[in-house]
Amino acid sequence: MSFFATLAHVKCCCSVTRISRLYSTAKIFGNAGSAEFVAAAGSITSIPKLRGLPEVIVTGRANSGKSTLFNAVLGRRDLLHTSKKAGRTRELNFFRVGAEPGKLILVDAPGYGSRGRPQWGQMFDKYLETRKELRRVYILFNAKHSLNESDTQMLAHISQMLISTRGTQPFTLQSVITKADCIPADKVSEVITRMRKDIWGAAPLCLPPVVTSATMSPPFGIEELRENIADACGLLAGKRAH
Repeated sequence: MSFFATLAHVKCCCSVTRISRLYSTAKIFGNAGSAEFVAAAGSITSIPKLRGLPEVIVTGRANSGKSTLFNAVLGRRDLLHTSKKAGRTRELNFFRVGAEPGKLILVDAPGYGSRGRPQWGQMFDKYLETRKELRRVYILFNAKHSLNESDTQMLAHISQMLISTRGTQPFTLQSVITKADCIPADKVSEVITRMRKDIWGAAPLCLPPVVTSATMSPPFGIEELRENIADACGLLAGKRAH
C-alpha cells in the first residue's frame, strides 16, 4: 500500500465523521489575508477580553510542529513564528480567523515538557478554567516520537478539567498527530494505532486524532482539521457552539 493510501486508511479509521455543512470552510480559512494576530498574553492578568468569538487553543510538547501546522491551517507561511529551537512560543498568542469581524479565535499556547516554564502552565490552566469562549483544546503529538510522561500527564490534566464543578463540559479535547510523513509507509498503521491507544489510555474523553502532515505537497489532513475547528466552534450546518 502506498504512503498516501496508508495515511488515507488511517485517517478514515481515526477521524471524526465529516458532516455536510452550509458554511464552507473556504469562507473561514480560504482568504489568507483575513487571518491576523490580535493580542498576546504573557501573564494571567494580561489575558485579553476579545469580542466573544468562539475560541480554540493549541498546545503540544516543544517541537511538535505546532506553528508549521497551524500556519498551513490558516493559509499563511509566517503568521505563527516557526523555529528549529524548541520553546520559542512564550505567550498565549491570539489570532483572529475569518474576515473582519472574524469567525473564530485561534490561541497558540507555549509548549510543555522539559523546555516549558511553570508560569506558562499556570497561565494555560487559568485560561482553560475561566475562558467562556473556549470550545476545544487541541493537543499535538509528533508522529516521529512516542508519547512520553509529560504528554500523558498533560492529557490526564486536561481531562480532569473537562468536567466543571457544575457537572457540565465547558470544552472538548482533541488530539492531532503531526509529521505523519516522517513515518515509514509500512509502519504508519502500526504507529498511529499505538499512539491512539496511548492517547485514549491517558484521556478516555479525548476525541479521535486527526492525522496530518503540513510539509507534504499537497499537505495532508489540513482540510479535515479546518472542518474540525469550524465544527468545534459551531460554524457548520446543523451544529451550534458547545
